[in-house]
Amino acid sequence: LGSRSRWATFVTYLRLGIEHILLGFDHLLFVLGLTLLVRERKTLLWTITAFTVAHSLTLAASTLELLTLPGPPVEAAIALSILLLARELALGRREDRRETLSWRYPWLVALSFGLLHGFGFAGALRELGLAGDQLGLSLLAFNLGVELGQLLVVGLVWLLLGRFARARGSETAGSKDWMGWMIHGMGALAFAWTLERVLVVIRP
Repeated sequence: LGSRSRWATFVTYLRLGIEHILLGFDHLLFVLGLTLLVRERKTLLWTITAFTVAHSLTLAASTLELLTLPGPPVEAAIALSILLLARELALGRREDRRETLSWRYPWLVALSFGLLHGFGFAGALRELGLAGDQLGLSLLAFNLGVELGQLLVVGLVWLLLGRFARARGSETAGSKDWMGWMIHGMGALAFAWTLERVLVVIRP
């Protein structure tokens, strides 16, 4: 009975983690931005791993109440991180502007902002509630669910970008206009989120 209960808890929080990343459009958009920022599979793997390690640390620390931050400023900062990433992507459409920290060390950017996003995940997890007698298991399962959701998104985006590039002949020429629209749409949405969330902070 005990093992069955633990398995049920694991599956429940694994599903909740997957649902949260797939329905959490701000986190999803940041992961999309990281995928667009990195062109090599190995570098992309390191970048997503850095993001995962970082948000896992702050998710655990916040959930266990070792380190907590108020929700509204965290949500505003998360939106701002997406806006900054969109700016880097827009500037980086020109090869001569890819000398910034984000383009040279994308894993470092993912690591830094991942710490911030972890607090956002923790806020969502607290709202969902934790299995008090199986705190560690539910935290682990939720985190794994988030990671699985991220990998699903990254894999899908990578596959679509590759197919689109092959269909149009080359990645640089074929996807230029489409990528531009995507990046500017990402920036516009992030700007709206940032403005909305900053107003919540300054006018509680």
